[in-house]
Amino acid sequence: MSAKTCFVVQGFGKKTDYTDGRVLDLDASYAIIKEAVEAAGVECIRADEIAHNGMIDVRMYEMLLQADLVIADLSTYNVNAAFELGVRYGLRPGATIIVAESEFKYPFDVGHIAILSYKHLGEDLGAREAKRFSEALREAVRSALARQDTDSPVYTLLPYLQPPQRRDAAKLVIRCGSTADFRSDNAPQPPSAKALLEQALAAINPAAGVDSDFPRAVELLLEVRKQRKNDAFVVQQLALATYKSKRPSAEAALLEARRILQELKPATTNDPETLGLWGAVHKRLWDERSRPADLEEAIDSYGRGFHLKQDWYNGINLAFLLDVRAKQSLTAGEDDEALTDAVLARRTRREVVRLATPLAEVEGDDPQHRFWVLATLWEAALGLGDTAAMARWESAAKALAVPQWMDDTRRKQGRALQELLADYDRLRSQ
Repeated sequence: MSAKTCFVVQGFGKKTDYTDGRVLDLDASYAIIKEAVEAAGVECIRADEIAHNGMIDVRMYEMLLQADLVIADLSTYNVNAAFELGVRYGLRPGATIIVAESEFKYPFDVGHIAILSYKHLGEDLGAREAKRFSEALREAVRSALARQDTDSPVYTLLPYLQPPQRRDAAKLVIRCGSTADFRSDNAPQPPSAKALLEQALAAINPAAGVDSDFPRAVELLLEVRKQRKNDAFVVQQLALATYKSKRPSAEAALLEARRILQELKPATTNDPETLGLWGAVHKRLWDERSRPADLEEAIDSYGRGFHLKQDWYNGINLAFLLDVRAKQSLTAGEDDEALTDAVLARRTRREVVRLATPLAEVEGDDPQHRFWVLATLWEAALGLGDTAAMARWESAAKALAVPQWMDDTRRKQGRALQELLADYDRLRSQ
């Protein structure tokens, strides 16, 4: 085990940058950071890897004080990361590195501080960028630990300050990069939030040929929430697993998922991920009980998410629900309203094709993410009546090794769209 430790200050999972609506996978960023730090001969840990029985804040503050090096990732304007960086600057004069995604817009107060940037390609880092960033960070780590320069603006501007010292001899110990405790506390530690979350995500998206275990994912995510109470990504995944579990019934699970998502304030949020889930819940509630309020809520949510992010996921669902509402309007004799929604649905699908087609060509993308891009293009082609494009995208989607429920979802959605469009044509011809 290395004699030196590095504490990484960073958000967990997929987070939305509210300045531009992009979603960044910070776990992918952390994997590169951890690789670079360990290549420099330093042990690396993030807060969600610290197993604990009590308050995580105690462990976190100990790490900010005692870690030989701190790397703070300010990507997505994470308030907690900025706060913890400030604490580190107050506690230690040096050995602090700031990193951020390349689209990070420097606030005035950090404009004079060096920030090492990396670039996300979509939600993830590409192989070439990961290699470049890893090498640059490795050198920065070695340099920061070797020079022992003052990089804290606090100690730079107030050079007469002396760093605080502990009164006791207690020392924080990191074991295997996954748990931490005090030498005076040998109580058994529970699994870390990171370990629990990885198990939950594996239960939601298992290996090809294995059924998803949504009830198990719910159990694990509820445990994660005990350690990460205010993490939007955990709340989003819990809501997803809850409605997918269909327990104790499909409608009850959807209503519980809706209750969970209300913590993220879907009525006012500008997070496209939350809006997409809120729309999904109400789309399924519409299927379950045919209440117009659910349909309107789903359309509003997907519409807001699509206009905020210009993404294919919200767009393809918005197009489908516009066709649903068009059919409802025809049934009610509101022909003009029906025509308006039908035209908007086609325009939305064309925009989805424009947005998603370049992503379908990306090599080495995560198979499950790539599957949903291809499935979306297939559905858009179906809605636009483009049979050649349908065949192309379906062939590409079937070539990917993904959980069976994903392809079942694609085919079920396709059948629903075909029936919907056939009903609309029949009603118009009457």
